[in-house]
Amino acid sequence: MRHVHVAGYEVEIRIPDAHSLKDRRQVVQSILTVARERFHVSAAEVGGQDTWQRATFGFAVVASEPRLAEATLDDIDRYLWSRPEIEVLDGQLRWLE
Repeated sequence: MRHVHVAGYEVEIRIPDAHSLKDRRQVVQSILTVARERFHVSAAEVGGQDTWQRATFGFAVVASEPRLAEATLDDIDRYLWSRPEIEVLDGQLRWLE
């Protein structure tokens, strides 16, 4: 029997140069689009919608092996850290049992 491995990654970011909801929305939408198109994961903004400079994302991946799910989420983490306009504040990996 094959196993399905599902991992979720919750990440809180800060957008220091966002001075309006429009500024914030541009950064958030860019991150979500890249995550979906480049990494082929489910991605959503799951918190911080009421602030100009913070956002929380949820990313989910399904894989045939745990290492494949972890590798994808590591790639997303590296991508986020490479974006100069944001600061990664916290991230937490969770496995669905």
